[in-house]
Amino acid sequence: MIRPRRLEALHGSPETVDALRRTPRLWYAAYGSNMHLQRLTCYLAGGRPPGGLRDHPGCRDPRGPSRTAAVMLPGRLYFATESQVWTGGRAFYDPAGGPGHAGRGGDGSAGAPPEVPARAYFLTAEQFSDVAAQEMYREPGENLDLGEVLTHGRARIGPGRYETLVCAGLLDGAPVLTLTAPWSADDGTVRPNPPSAAYLEHIAAGIVESHGWSPLRAAAYLASCPGARGHWTAADIAALLTTPGTPGTP
Repeated sequence: MIRPRRLEALHGSPETVDALRRTPRLWYAAYGSNMHLQRLTCYLAGGRPPGGLRDHPGCRDPRGPSRTAAVMLPGRLYFATESQVWTGGRAFYDPAGGPGHAGRGGDGSAGAPPEVPARAYFLTAEQFSDVAAQEMYREPGENLDLGEVLTHGRARIGPGRYETLVCAGLLDGAPVLTLTAPWSADDGTVRPNPPSAAYLEHIAAGIVESHGWSPLRAAAYLASCPGARGHWTAADIAALLTTPGTPGTP
C-alpha cells in the first residue's frame, strides 16, 4: 500500500494568492475515473477511453503529468446525474461530507471523518484549464482565472456537473485543485444514480494503481458510496478488475 501525501492548509492572503496565481504548475486531484492514468491520457492527448462513448479533443499541451501523488481529500464520494460518456451516475466530490459527518475513513475505520482517495497529477495551469473544459463539455483553449478558488477555496464557474472548482490545500507549495458540482450529497438537489460497470472499472483501477489498495478494498470503498450502495456489491466491483480486457487488467 502506498502512503498518501498529506495536504497543507490553504491560507488565502492576498500575497499568497498572488504568488500561487503566478505558479506555472499545480496539482489536479482526480477522484473519479481520471485516477486511472489511461483514462486521463484521453483528456491530455485526445481520444476515447475504453468503455466510453465520447471522443475528447485533448489539451493544447498533450504531455503527461510530470509527477503524481496519492492523496486523501476530506469529504466523501457519491454518484448522481447521468454521464454522457459512461451512462449511469457520475462521481462527485462532496467536501461538506468531511468533518462533522460520521462515516468510514479512508483507512476503513468506522466513525473516522470520511476521506476520498484521490490521485494528484502535477500539470501546467493551462493543462488543468483544458482538462476542466473537457469535463464541462466545453472546447479547450481558454485559461481559467484561479483567483477566486485560491482566495476562498471554492469557485463556481457554471451551474452544475464539474463546474465548481475546489482547492483542497497545498502540496509541495503548489495548490491542489479538483472539480465537482455546486450541490452537496444531502441537499436534495440531485438523486443518487448507480454508476455503470465501465465507469467503476476505471475508478477502481485508478485507486489500485495510485494508492496500492487491493482490488477488494477499492471495491468495498466504492460499493459503500451513495449511488453505488445497494446496487453494486464489493464482490461485483472487484470482479470487474479481474475480467480479461477490462481497464484494470494488465
